[in-house]
Amino acid sequence: MPHATGPLLTRDTADAMLAARRAGAGDWTGSLDLGRNVDTVTFEGDHWSWRGHAYPWPGTLKDRTLYVLDGDDWTAVSRYGRSLIKLVPTDWGPPTFEIDGIKMLVSARISPIEDARQKVALVAPRGKTVLDTCGGLGYFAACCLESGVAKIRSFEKNEDVLWLRTLNPWSPDPDAPETGSRLHLAHADISQAIVDIADASVDAVLHDPPRFGIAGELYSQVFYDHLARVLCRGGRLFHYTGAPNRLTSGRDVPREVARRLEKSGLKTELALDGVLAVKR
Repeated sequence: MPHATGPLLTRDTADAMLAARRAGAGDWTGSLDLGRNVDTVTFEGDHWSWRGHAYPWPGTLKDRTLYVLDGDDWTAVSRYGRSLIKLVPTDWGPPTFEIDGIKMLVSARISPIEDARQKVALVAPRGKTVLDTCGGLGYFAACCLESGVAKIRSFEKNEDVLWLRTLNPWSPDPDAPETGSRLHLAHADISQAIVDIADASVDAVLHDPPRFGIAGELYSQVFYDHLARVLCRGGRLFHYTGAPNRLTSGRDVPREVARRLEKSGLKTELALDGVLAVKR
C-alpha cells in the first residue's frame, strides 16, 4: 500500500496549535509528520491549512495516541483484529508501536531509530545483501538503506503492522525513488518463507522476533539452522533477545539463544541487548 501523506496529530501538537490561535496568531510553525519536517499551519476560521489542504479542528485527543483524518473525523492510528495494534508517539519523533498494550520497540532512553542504527551497525550492511526477518515498522531497513545496503529482503507477517507502516513517516517506502529498489518487503511469515531462500544467499541477517511466548518457532533450532544455511561464510547475524523473565524465572535467554546458534555453526558473543553471531 502507498504511504499516506496527510498530517498526524498528537494531543501536544493539537494543544500547541489551539494555544496559538487563542493567542491571536494567524499561524503556527511545527511538525505534523513526527519531526520529519517543519511546516507552517495557517488558521482559517473553522479550519486550518497544511501543505495546501484544509483540515477540521479535532475534538478531545488522548495522550500516547496518534490521530489521522478519516473522512471528517480524527481517528486513532490503531486497529483491533486478533490483537489491538497501535502506533504510539515518542519524545524522539519516530514512533513505537504496541500490541495488546505491550511496547514492541524501545523508546524510554533512546530513539527507536537510533536503537536500530546501533544494532544495524553490528552487521555492517554497506554493499551487502541483508535479510530482515521481522520487519516491524521498518527501522532496521531504514538504517540499512542509509548505510548503503545493496539489497535488503524484509518480511512481516502481520498485515496490521504493514498498515501502520503506511501511516508512519519514519517507515521506509519500498516504492519511493530514494530506496532505489533496494528494499523488498514481503507480507509473509519468515518461519515458512525461509525454506525458499537459497543457501548462502545473504551476507547479513537482522533477527528481531516477538518474545518467545508469542513466536517460539523463531527461536527454534530448526529456524536457526535455516538462518545459518542462508548466511554466507563470514556473514554476520544480530539476534535481538532483550532479557525477558531473567528476574522472575532465572532464565538467561541471550545465552540460551547463543547456545542454539552455536549448534547451527555460528560463533557468538553477547552484544547490546542480544546476540551477535558470525558464520564459520
